Amino acid sequence: MRTDHSAFYASLFLSRLADQVLLFVVPLVVFQVTQSVAWSGVAFFVETLPRFLSFPVCGALCDRVSPFRLLRISQTLRAVTCVLGSLASGLTGDVAWLVVVSAVCGVLTTQGLMAREVMLPQVFRGFRTERVLAHAQIADQLGMVLGPLLAALALERWSWVMVLGGTALLFLAADGAMKLWRATSPVTLNDPALAHPLQGMHWLQPYRTALVHVLHLPGLLPLIVLAAGVNLVVGVTLSTSAAMVTGAFHQTGNDYALLQTAGAVTTVVILLLIARLSLPLRTLGWLSFACIWLGGLATALCHTPWGYAIGFLMVVGFDKMFSVYIRTRRLHVIPAADLGKTTGLIVLLNNLTQPIAGLFVGLLAGHANAPFVITAMAIAMGTLGMLALFMGRSRQ
Repeated sequence: MRTDHSAFYASLFLSRLADQVLLFVVPLVVFQVTQSVAWSGVAFFVETLPRFLSFPVCGALCDRVSPFRLLRISQTLRAVTCVLGSLASGLTGDVAWLVVVSAVCGVLTTQGLMAREVMLPQVFRGFRTERVLAHAQIADQLGMVLGPLLAALALERWSWVMVLGGTALLFLAADGAMKLWRATSPVTLNDPALAHPLQGMHWLQPYRTALVHVLHLPGLLPLIVLAAGVNLVVGVTLSTSAAMVTGAFHQTGNDYALLQTAGAVTTVVILLLIARLSLPLRTLGWLSFACIWLGGLATALCHTPWGYAIGFLMVVGFDKMFSVYIRTRRLHVIPAADLGKTTGLIVLLNNLTQPIAGLFVGLLAGHANAPFVITAMAIAMGTLGMLALFMGRSRQ
């Protein structure tokens, strides 16, 4: 009997939709208020760093506590945080509250992401891994398609304070969909608390186990280096996109929303192709890496809005193809019992370069233009890619 997972995907979609509204509003509002590329970069650093630093803790929790329970808690707390942040912003009028709320919701989003990552192999037993991940990311990307459009339309009618409060409804809807899926699905989820009791274990043990896996499981370390390089270009692209589109190319906020939407649509098309075609895993990895690198160079070197848009679409579109490659490799290598803790550490190491790229934008924007910083990040990405290739060959 075929199980209907519509509510599961709906929850993923609604959660991403709300999260994308926040990610869209923060750099745009900060740049509109400050008219500073530097402050946009700093804001991106502040809102993204907590997301990535929390991955090891959130991953370890998923190996100790029911990931379904953690997912529901994260969605409820994000709704509460948005409401409280909206009230604080309305009372003070300070844009800093927007960044704070985004940072707090980022940590809770990390917990939700890790919980879903641990649940996926259990929910979709017997399915081809690349196909499952592609379909999950399609639901994720549909949220990204509508998120910028929804945010832009909302900002035309309401203040950013009201938009911030409105995202709470989306998080509550995501939690309701997940509750519905659990009530109607016959899927049996493992309870990690039964296999791994909390008592009697040193709090550092999960991180030691994860570190041992990273250092000794075949292929994991080169994957981390490769992903770190990709996220340099992804990070610098995301942290400068609002300033480049609305500042350097003198386009409107709606144009920026349209570009974000086009990026999400491009990603959905690429993910549909992955789900339908059985491409070799290695081909997925290196094709996506090359396209992201070329896209990064295009955003730096092209002097027209259309040229920048093509480079941007290459970066954000093929980033998700690279994500399918990375996640599939992880699921094939990491033991199921240690999936949460090990994936959490890996994602932290993979993504630390993303907020670092945003910080570089903030530090260097006063001394060098954004294209120079983007070019430097692309060169660093290529260097890390060569290092990963060397590490992979040396371990064979």
